[in-house]
Amino acid sequence: MRDSPPIDEDFTAFVAARSPALYRSAWLLTTSAPAAEDLVQSALAKAYVHWRRVQAADDPAAYVHGIVLKTFLSNRRRRSSGEIPVDAPPDRPSSDRDPTERLALMAALRTLPPLDRAVVVLRYWEDRSVDETAHTLRLSPAAVKNRSLRALARLRLTLIDPELLELASTEARHDSHG
Repeated sequence: MRDSPPIDEDFTAFVAARSPALYRSAWLLTTSAPAAEDLVQSALAKAYVHWRRVQAADDPAAYVHGIVLKTFLSNRRRRSSGEIPVDAPPDRPSSDRDPTERLALMAALRTLPPLDRAVVVLRYWEDRSVDETAHTLRLSPAAVKNRSLRALARLRLTLIDPELLELASTEARHDSHG
């Protein structure tokens, strides 16, 4: 008789408890519901194969979350085409006040390189510290800060109303001529 439940029961319980959080992070990284589902499935398959090692980790949830991030970054590096998956919002009610803002933000996130997107998701959605983000992504804290600043600046430019951006550009040209 075994003292611990079989691997399948432990893994099934883990998946039931952690899948929503893993999916949410994957959706932010991929900005696509189908791609997020694929990413979570790939990460969970990898976790299952090494389940005893995952269970032995200090924080199994963080370990699997790391698998999600590494799988996302690895898949993005291998991707040879420039295709961007187009998604529909998840089939869940949104708690956002204005869904158009969320869609605009997801579109803006898509413009970031994968590593910058991962930094933004970890730092600002998951509220991780610079050091935690650096450790997870195997970057230096300075690199995380630098990528955060550049990514946020790019997001701000992307999210600015195009009419306001054009107006600012027109005024800048006018000021330089006269």
